[in-house]
Amino acid sequence: MASTYTTNSGIEKPGSGEQSGTWGATVNTNMDIVDTLVSGFVSITAGSTSVTLTTTDGAITDGMNKAIKYVDGGDLGGNCTVTFSPNDQEKLIFVENGLSASRSLIFSQGSGANFTLQNGKQALIRSDGAGSGAAVSGVLANLEITTLEVTGAAAIDGALTAGGGVAVTGNVTATGTVEPAGDTAASDSAAIGYTSAEGLILTGQGSTNDVTIKNDADADVITIATGATNVDVVGDLTAATLNADGDTSASDNAAIGYTSAEGIIITGQGSTNDITLKNDADGEVCGVPTGTDDLRFPDDAKAEWGTGGDLQIYHDASNSYITDNGTGNLKIGSGNQVDILGTAETLATFVDDGAVSLYHNDGVKIATTATGIQVTGTALATTDTDTSNTGSVTLDFETNQNFILTFTGNVTLANPTTEQVGQSGIIVCIQDGTGSRTLSLGTDYETAAAGGITLSTAADAVDIIPYFVQSASNILLGAVQKAFA
Repeated sequence: MASTYTTNSGIEKPGSGEQSGTWGATVNTNMDIVDTLVSGFVSITAGSTSVTLTTTDGAITDGMNKAIKYVDGGDLGGNCTVTFSPNDQEKLIFVENGLSASRSLIFSQGSGANFTLQNGKQALIRSDGAGSGAAVSGVLANLEITTLEVTGAAAIDGALTAGGGVAVTGNVTATGTVEPAGDTAASDSAAIGYTSAEGLILTGQGSTNDVTIKNDADADVITIATGATNVDVVGDLTAATLNADGDTSASDNAAIGYTSAEGIIITGQGSTNDITLKNDADGEVCGVPTGTDDLRFPDDAKAEWGTGGDLQIYHDASNSYITDNGTGNLKIGSGNQVDILGTAETLATFVDDGAVSLYHNDGVKIATTATGIQVTGTALATTDTDTSNTGSVTLDFETNQNFILTFTGNVTLANPTTEQVGQSGIIVCIQDGTGSRTLSLGTDYETAAAGGITLSTAADAVDIIPYFVQSASNILLGAVQKAFA
């Protein structure tokens, strides 16, 4: 009878009556094969991104080793696929990925699932030998351990689910996920838990903080003080949306809260201001002085309304301003009365459907009435006093009502452009020490019967001429009142 071979390892099984006197060589080969299967190790240099690991019946081959490490002489330029051949043999081997440049090893036997081993990792893998559809899987992919104690560093590529305790003396590095299951307890010194209601739970117990989150420089970032429910953020808090919930209290040094009635609440407590708003240059924009209900703007800080700062209210080091820079009018309205106040007295009042009153020393001096104005005291008209007049003279009716002109030569009143229709007053003509100065008139000035104006001729004589502006180009002059000097 001819020899046969084991299905998965190719160990020769001599037939009955065979190898008489020579069977020892076969036995020795089989023992070497078994030794290789049990404890053999080989380092294979992968020269390309595709490697076939073949098991040959009755011979010691690389595919029989219990442990295989794959290395390369340089970057392969991609991942390396290792194919087990033939596809009808089951394998259980330890493998190590020693490739460079973070290249992965992909173990395959047929069209079934492959197993991928990352660079620098080790694994126990199994090929199922199912023929053309054979698959390769990680033996420890779903490893269940009652108690696991790791004294060094643990690297976990997949998911770690712990139903009991996992004691780790060194570091645990998880490429995949660590999924805790179960709640934590009040007595936990340090625990990570999970419940469907609470989600991920971090529980700690310390003399200063129950929970501390640090950065890579070992500096505190987020802390929860022992026994407290407050979260302290040491640095800046950046959030797309910050949702505050709950009211603040009078003792809060700095707090942001929210209630359905008050909306968002900003509360502070300081020796100068309870709340201070600053710009990016650390300059104060406005503030709430300590213990007050006031909103205070520093000097030159403007409260602006309108997209272009159309309305501005501000104070510089000396004065206060309300400035309208936009289109339209500046309107100050009231349904009853508007008062303009001084330090200790009223300056003006504006009554809806009533009088406009102007005050002097807290007393009304001018007030509008239903038929005009009422003046309390003396109404003094503005007077232009000109001590030297000769040649062409133009009176400014827009600025003055009365005019006192001293003639130092003959004078002609030129046609004005500032006359106000309905305006009236007097023109006083004074001769200088020489006398006999004459007055001529522009075409806008009219006298009775076009008789012109004849002044007194004596030195220092004073004549008075009344006038009335009938229209923009028609100023009526009355009879001269002569020789007041």
